Amino acid sequence: MVPAPRKCRRVTSLSIRPVRKLTAEERTMTTPQPSDAAPASAFGPLPSASEVLRETAGEAPRVILTLQYPPAVPLEAEVISPDRFLGLSPADIAALPVFHGKRQCRLEDFFTVEVVAAAERSGPVAPWIEVHGDASRVKWLGRGMSQGRLSVYGAAGMHLGAYMSGGAIEVFGRAGDWVGAEMSGGTIHIHGDAGGQVGAAYRGSSVGMRGGLIVIDGSAGIEIGMRMRRGTIVIRGPVRDFAGLQMTGGTIVLLSGAELRTGAWMARGTIVSLVPLSLLPTFGRCCLYQPTFLSLYARYLQPFGIHLPHGHRQGFYHRWIGDRSVPGRGEILVWEPQP
Repeated sequence: MVPAPRKCRRVTSLSIRPVRKLTAEERTMTTPQPSDAAPASAFGPLPSASEVLRETAGEAPRVILTLQYPPAVPLEAEVISPDRFLGLSPADIAALPVFHGKRQCRLEDFFTVEVVAAAERSGPVAPWIEVHGDASRVKWLGRGMSQGRLSVYGAAGMHLGAYMSGGAIEVFGRAGDWVGAEMSGGTIHIHGDAGGQVGAAYRGSSVGMRGGLIVIDGSAGIEIGMRMRRGTIVIRGPVRDFAGLQMTGGTIVLLSGAELRTGAWMARGTIVSLVPLSLLPTFGRCCLYQPTFLSLYARYLQPFGIHLPHGHRQGFYHRWIGDRSVPGRGEILVWEPQP
């Protein structure tokens, strides 16, 4: 265990080296290619993650941040965002302020900074930021970002991508609570588990996620999509209680189901589950049918390796309406495959 330093120490490693452009074959390997154009959702336009990745791959400067040692207390580093790094020199990036507890430090006190220059372009381009190391105690990564790309090779802390309106975030590890809280656009892909309150509204706020796409390959915690109004959340693993709490719009796709009180107090929106759910008694069964709009979601989510069944040959969905205690007109679709 590394003891907490008495004061913020300075670890500096600044270098600039040219980077070559990616070939067409390399771009195909690093960028997911959808089979068709991204559809327009009834709850708002779905973002195209492939367009974001294609714009940044090989053409944007890369900023590589390597965590030198785990902070003794959570580190608030909302400056780690493509919008904040845009147009800054390596020295300016290293001098950006972060907060270690109540003390203000410099970014270089915790990270080594390496900048890989991009090819010459007519105007400034949002950088592609790479964060290496266990950043589970680093909060607010990508806060409010509207462009560019952020890749985290390791764990990410709380509030990842909060308030973001564009760009793409990819985490090759687990993430903490409040992923994509109150986001309005962009794409977040977590290759691991996530905490609670994914795409949710902060305490005291009436509206959560307003747009964008969140894909979680692992499990997630409580209150997923709480008070969300638009956007799409897809979770492969199991989800805990209160998924879709007080939803007023948007879509949540649960590939492995959820625990208790799914859709509690929801007024609008859609929750799709591929396994049976334990629903509240305030939800009423409506019908057994095959919604046509799910074929659009299935085509859009295909680049992420997600198979969303649709079509009468595969099965049908049980449609439940509620929560009638609000009263609400949201819907929960529970998949029933053909025998």
